[in-house]
Amino acid sequence: MTKKLYYEDPYLLDFESMVNKVDQDKRGIYVVLEETAFYPTGGGQPHDQGTINGVYVYDVEEVQDEVRHYIEEQLPKDTLQVNGRVDEKRRIDHMQQHCGQHIISAVFEDQFGIPTTSFHLGKDTVTIDLDTDHLSEHTLQQAEARVNQLIFQNEPVETKWVSVEEAQAYPLRKALSVDGDIRLVIIPGIDYNGCGGTHPRSTGEIMAVKFLGWTKNKQQVRLEFVCGYRVLDRLEEKHRILSEVKQLISRPEQQLPEEVNQLIKESKEKDKRLAEMEEHLLQYEAREIISEAENAQVIVRVFKDRMFKTLQSLGKLITEKAPNSYLILISEQQEQLQFVLARGAEIDRNMNEIAKETMPLIEGKGGGKPEFVQGGGPRLLDGAEFAEQIKRIL
Repeated sequence: MTKKLYYEDPYLLDFESMVNKVDQDKRGIYVVLEETAFYPTGGGQPHDQGTINGVYVYDVEEVQDEVRHYIEEQLPKDTLQVNGRVDEKRRIDHMQQHCGQHIISAVFEDQFGIPTTSFHLGKDTVTIDLDTDHLSEHTLQQAEARVNQLIFQNEPVETKWVSVEEAQAYPLRKALSVDGDIRLVIIPGIDYNGCGGTHPRSTGEIMAVKFLGWTKNKQQVRLEFVCGYRVLDRLEEKHRILSEVKQLISRPEQQLPEEVNQLIKESKEKDKRLAEMEEHLLQYEAREIISEAENAQVIVRVFKDRMFKTLQSLGKLITEKAPNSYLILISEQQEQLQFVLARGAEIDRNMNEIAKETMPLIEGKGGGKPEFVQGGGPRLLDGAEFAEQIKRIL
């Protein structure tokens, strides 16, 4: 069994150890050491990363009482003793997030009667699932304030190994599911929990907690948050974005939401006017195409880089005004053809059947209603040639 130094001292990041085993499994090459400061994945907390004799350790997992350090390349065959170095930034980050989660869960359960049912420590944010279907803004504000107050109080964070019988003397939040000794993480008067993760010596090292919002997850609420240096990272990101916005909108920060709302409102009004103008232009274009067709049974138009949505709108306007005609509209793109095949209301023919015959010419796909079909495919033919083939079938 590997001796777990991270339980003795979570701040130990540089250590020497003997090699017990070098092997390989489906994850890759791994090393088992006599003792290690590398924390393996477990209890909702991700694994440590770092180096062993300068070789990158990308994963750490505990398998059958041995801690496997998965390394990027093989160590020399005669390697007996190694130096391990744990990535400090990643370790401290995980300690802050995990301990912060303990306090958050304690506050929600003790102050609001809402227990935590699951925990996930992600790369950018942390989430817990809370056994409730709603969190009010008032509850979130109260809970966040209380959590940060407990962090500011710099309460001690203790860990100890006890037997199951000894553990019963503590007000544990969850029933124990093990028979042997259990490791308790204790924040006196705040939280008592069986936990195998790494934690700081005191709550003050968490620095701060910021709730990012919540979403419904099945019948529960999933709360997203960040702790410690991640709060600073988020603040820096928000500050950068805000600074960029202020370069575009010359207003004090407090007035930016109002100004952005006004800009959005004006933009929507302009979009509406543009859509109305485009509709008038398409109606004019439809009349012009019908006029130039001079009552032809098949109306054909081939465009360059015409938007597919515009092609569809134009097709509907033309067929409404030309009930006795077929319509072929094609847009030539750089590497593909897009098409609309349609008929007027006074023609009784399924245009899907025409499409099935012609789409193989461009290895295309498409479909629609009997009177109106659209699709596209690779540009294996020129638009005019593809239109001519369709016209022949019609």
